[in-house]
Amino acid sequence: MKTFFTTQIYQKKINFDLSDLTTEIQQIQNMDTAGKAWSKQNYKKGYTSYSSIDQLHQMSSTFSDLQKKIDRHVSHYLKDLDYVSTLKNLKMTNCWVNVMPKGAQHTAHLHPHSVISGTFYVSIPKGASAIKFEDPRLAQFMNAPLVKEQAKLFNRRFVSLQPNPSDVILFESWLKHEVPTNETAQPRISISFNYGWV
Repeated sequence: MKTFFTTQIYQKKINFDLSDLTTEIQQIQNMDTAGKAWSKQNYKKGYTSYSSIDQLHQMSSTFSDLQKKIDRHVSHYLKDLDYVSTLKNLKMTNCWVNVMPKGAQHTAHLHPHSVISGTFYVSIPKGASAIKFEDPRLAQFMNAPLVKEQAKLFNRRFVSLQPNPSDVILFESWLKHEVPTNETAQPRISISFNYGWV
């Protein structure tokens, strides 16, 4: 048996001061009137600065320091993918925060006009939702039967990765993903970002 056309998802830990990040995220959420209004309409029960403040890496020294650390991981990931392009060809184009209290969810989506996307995790309460990825071939399966509940990871139609605080998860931007409803009492807090062409 040979396996072809694999989808690689990168997960590593980054050494970073989460308390500084948490404080800054709370300050951003408190002052971001436009983001809270957008979230009320489009991100029920949650908050994101995606529509209002999405250049945090250019506005804050804390986020700029985090970007430098993420850059190194993106560079490793590009090598793993055997891309001809390197980090010299890409840059972090946007960076925003997500706060998911109990009852919030992030429906399935992808990130158009980007090459690499990812999330850095600030707070993941015990039992909080994992990030769930969809097999990119799903629409092409037509008459394919269901797979077993305990199928090998590379045969599954959906795969969930459970992050821990300080983890970064990177994936190619065309890969559809979602975050199911947070059922925990504490908020699930993360920082998402995209890398696009320079």
